[in-house]
Amino acid sequence: MGRRIVRAQWLNDPQELRRFQRALLFWYAQHRRDLPWRRTRDPYAILVSEVLLQQTRVEQALGYYARFLAAFPDFETLAQAREEEVLRIWAGAGYYRRARNLHRLAQRVTAEGLPRTYAGLLGLPGIGPYTAAAVASVAFGEPVAAVDGNVRRVLARLLAARDPRPRALRATAQALLDPADPGTWNQALMELGSLVCTPRDPKCACCPVASFCAGKGEPTRYPAPRRRAQRRAEAVALVLVGEEGVYLERRGDGLLGGLWGFPMAEGPEALPALLSRFGLTEALFLGTVRHAFSHLRLTVEVYGAPWVGPTEDPGKRPLSSLDRKILALVARLTPSGLRAEPRTPPA
Repeated sequence: MGRRIVRAQWLNDPQELRRFQRALLFWYAQHRRDLPWRRTRDPYAILVSEVLLQQTRVEQALGYYARFLAAFPDFETLAQAREEEVLRIWAGAGYYRRARNLHRLAQRVTAEGLPRTYAGLLGLPGIGPYTAAAVASVAFGEPVAAVDGNVRRVLARLLAARDPRPRALRATAQALLDPADPGTWNQALMELGSLVCTPRDPKCACCPVASFCAGKGEPTRYPAPRRRAQRRAEAVALVLVGEEGVYLERRGDGLLGGLWGFPMAEGPEALPALLSRFGLTEALFLGTVRHAFSHLRLTVEVYGAPWVGPTEDPGKRPLSSLDRKILALVARLTPSGLRAEPRTPPA
């Protein structure tokens, strides 16, 4: 099947649709994970969880969620915080634009109030259709379907659709929605995708709605995999070590914008350019760090040199996971330890 969705016959039958809903909700009541954001109707806590879960797996998000709420328990506290402090608490969760947008959102909400509808939430910084629908349905009970990657996969398999159009998926999700408790329904459908209707090894034998599924015979055909281009790049990082810390600088806009990190450059003249910038003539090769972003695989050659200029305590600055990897590589170095025979970049 191409992009067009053929509407399943049972979707047109109110009794069958209700049977589908009851089967899924019964399964969810028995098997849902006990997650902290499911124990509250606080829109702030729900919003924080949904922003985290945009690009972070549930298991990883749990720790960041608790840490973030401990530091910023409400919109007002978050709005009053410095962006650097917000990024420091967010450090390690990745995709830092989420934290900056959440900070801006808190400032707007504190000044103007929090919208209680899907349409209103959609106008807030960093909030897209899925997050707006999730918050509107879970926190405020608005009957609007939330379609994330898990729901897309479940619906594509239910309807045996290889490449369904987003608008058609949203219409189907809205048709399936249980208006009596839309928040629970949306979470149940997402939970089915997380625990049973998984990408590579779907557990069809355990699926509570398998009898409705047109794609259960070959579920991994649906939907067709999305190909994401991931480029490779090489860079050089320069670690300048002083007696009381290391030199760090605040990154500008773009990738890792707003965070602090080690001076870094790309290109064949990256190391000479960095050395010249700091008035140095040589540096010691320390090792290689590799880091994967969603769109980029980065290999960083790390060099170090003693430094007598201003330094920072890296524990007091928001560092990216990449810079933390570099820091771990050089954590035990002292300025005297960097006066060994310098090494030029590998060919």
